[in-house]
Amino acid sequence: MNYQKELDQLIAVLKKEERVPRLLLHSCCAPCSSYVLEYLSEYFEITVFYYNPNIYPEEEYTKRIVEQQMLISAMPVKHPVTFLAGPYEKEKFYCMAGGMENIKEGGERCFCCYRLRLSEAARMAKAGGFDYFTTTLSISPMKNAQKLNEIGQEAGNAYGVPYLKSDFKKRNGYKRSTELSKEYGLYRQDYCGCVYSYRERQEQKKAQRTK
Repeated sequence: MNYQKELDQLIAVLKKEERVPRLLLHSCCAPCSSYVLEYLSEYFEITVFYYNPNIYPEEEYTKRIVEQQMLISAMPVKHPVTFLAGPYEKEKFYCMAGGMENIKEGGERCFCCYRLRLSEAARMAKAGGFDYFTTTLSISPMKNAQKLNEIGQEAGNAYGVPYLKSDFKKRNGYKRSTELSKEYGLYRQDYCGCVYSYRERQEQKKAQRTK
């Protein structure tokens, strides 16, 4: 499915309406959100929702929050962008990941992690009266856009709020995010965020050093 085409069609409809819709944007980090904010703030009033109980260690979690807030304050946008921090419920992530600790990144553990974060985003979007919710996660070449959209739509249906279908890596979205990261001096981590992806990345680095 061409999620970018579907988003284009929706935006074309929204541009004809007088009211600017409100979007709750789940963000994993400032670099991934940079292009998405540049793009979607033309059409939506956005609240960036930082809910990532998977992040390890806690210092990394705090660092990403600071970077996200800095970016929001620095970026010029057409419509307002605000910030909302969710709780750091790391115990929920470890409970969810139980039995899947050794699955490679990009597998079922990641899909369950998508569901954990998007379900909370949907709940918050419903509670806050948002018109739509979505996530920055699809901008990463390492993330499965089809699964993200499927899970997002399931969460949206469960809570009664539309999921904004998207694949932000399209149209060089990832490339633009790297450009914006350099422009704003953003910290770019070299692993997804959880302890399992961290360990996998360290093993890759070790293997490269021993070649």
